[in-house]
Amino acid sequence: MTEDQQDRKTALHDEHVALGAALTGFGGWLMPLRYTSDLAEHRAVREAAGLFDLSHMGEIHVVGFQAAAALDHAIVGSATAIGVGRARYSMLCAEDGSVLDDIIVYRLADEHFLVVANAGNAALVARELTERAAGFDAVVDDRSDSTALVAVQGPRAEEIVASLTAPDDVEAVRTMKYYASAPATVAGVDALVARTGYTGEDGFELFVPAERAVELWKALLVAGEPLGLVPAGLSARDSLRLEAGMPLYGHELDTTTTPYEAGLGRVVKLDKVSDDGTPVEFVGRAALASRRGSAPARVLVGLKGEGRRPARAGYDVLVRHPDDSAGVKVGRVTSGAPSPTLGHPIAMAYVTPEVSAEGTRLAVDVRGRAEPFVVVPLPFYSRS
Repeated sequence: MTEDQQDRKTALHDEHVALGAALTGFGGWLMPLRYTSDLAEHRAVREAAGLFDLSHMGEIHVVGFQAAAALDHAIVGSATAIGVGRARYSMLCAEDGSVLDDIIVYRLADEHFLVVANAGNAALVARELTERAAGFDAVVDDRSDSTALVAVQGPRAEEIVASLTAPDDVEAVRTMKYYASAPATVAGVDALVARTGYTGEDGFELFVPAERAVELWKALLVAGEPLGLVPAGLSARDSLRLEAGMPLYGHELDTTTTPYEAGLGRVVKLDKVSDDGTPVEFVGRAALASRRGSAPARVLVGLKGEGRRPARAGYDVLVRHPDDSAGVKVGRVTSGAPSPTLGHPIAMAYVTPEVSAEGTRLAVDVRGRAEPFVVVPLPFYSRS
């Protein structure tokens, strides 16, 4: 392996090493998988707070007089409809309607947007946005390398972040709505603070200059420790997002999947119009419009395990008939694990529509043994 092929390190890499993290390659980056135990970190986020390094994510700014129009053409959602200081979940699709990446779009000012992309797709998203913005009065500026992203997630997240926030900014942080953002000084570091996350809990994501990441990280650890905050790795992040029924690119979403199959058709805005009232022909619109009214060949469902053995990504989903001991394949698991919060196995899977109704009893082939599962609504867990 050459130097260019090695996983990249975030600005917080040395902090992870000092904390004894087990490291793993993810999306082209060397990231903490866990610091102590998956279960302890998961429970800390559900009960108190967890601190995550998300600096592997992509941060791509779109700025200019026609920034909103450029994004309206590029993504399936309506950037024009996002208010200043608010954010929306959306997707970047190909012409055939398949998902290239799922993204969050923040509107920082009338003519300034921030697009956050998944780590492994960040370069692709930056390239696609640049190509799709051609002809618009807008500039696409990929600031991923100069930006660090730290997340505090859990029921005590607000208390922890507010304790370090400058007096003039505390009220904005405490009253911030879900999927909103505002500039604030936290632990002496100028940050964009967003009330977003990927765990199913309340929490904040803080975008800061990469060179200031270490001092912010250390300050959050010190302030949060008495309140139960612990550093948390990718493993806990994955089990938390699975409980919350949130898709992961490469599992529930990929270039063979449309938003409709994934149960996310609500993010597709086929009726977008420009300032002069004409329909917006965004990339993938024709394909998505043709699919909207048709029955999908597969449906994303939640599965609750009735035994102890968990399903894992790639395992076959089966329907059992009295005269068929082997079962008939009707789908495939996309994500699966034991649920630390609920105490039983959970999974998401694509299955054929006729077996997708809530309460349908299915089986998953777990290493040659058909384990019982039942179709349940998503998400598996919602905070009270």
